[in-house]
Amino acid sequence: MDPVALSYDGVPAPVLAERLGVPHLALHERVGSTLDVAHRLAEDGAPSGTLVLADTQDAGRGRQGRAWASPPGHGIWLAMIRRAPESGVLALRVGLAVADTLDALGATVTLKWPNDVLLAGAKLAGILCEARSGRDPWVAIGVGLNVTGPPPVPHAAALHQAVPGADRVGVLLGLVPRVLAMSTHAALTAAECAAWAARDALVGCDVMAPVLGRAAGIAPDGALLVMTPDGERRILSGTVTCSSR
Repeated sequence: MDPVALSYDGVPAPVLAERLGVPHLALHERVGSTLDVAHRLAEDGAPSGTLVLADTQDAGRGRQGRAWASPPGHGIWLAMIRRAPESGVLALRVGLAVADTLDALGATVTLKWPNDVLLAGAKLAGILCEARSGRDPWVAIGVGLNVTGPPPVPHAAALHQAVPGADRVGVLLGLVPRVLAMSTHAALTAAECAAWAARDALVGCDVMAPVLGRAAGIAPDGALLVMTPDGERRILSGTVTCSSR
């Protein structure tokens, strides 16, 4: 069993759940992965909006099975259950929610398609959405965000570098209500596309993979647009490599 925590940075679990507006908060000292805990809770019938928080993860993960470093006390490692069909824009919407939260705290961040939040070009946060089908399908939304302490891995960033007084509870109070309020529409609105364009870390860069071309923004369905010698290409998945960043 994952050890249960009674408080998070001094805030008792029931008080934190009420302040965040979530129907249930599963608070742990240590887990393998908050995503795995969220999936188990969802299988047992946990409602949409259920939040899993851990002080540290032993097996945090990112896209394509990559490991995610989760040092104790230094970051936000969360997963939220969303009982709605997954769409290709969900991770982008979560990225916008993270960016809006950090903007309000005084940090200027950019977004790298499809799931990275960057601070001065270094990775500050990552997003991973995992869907499960069935009679009552759900998506587990995972967010890892470095808040305090030295960046956990090379070429990463931590929020305190831009916001010296940043604390985990303050970030959560801005982020969780934004994620709870996200639209379930299958496509991004014009306003969401404009908000992404204003923070797009890839636009104009020379793309080396998964195709050769120049990044040209995103489409309402979440596809990355790349202008190639043969015309516009739509990239729906994969890791983007640029020649200059």
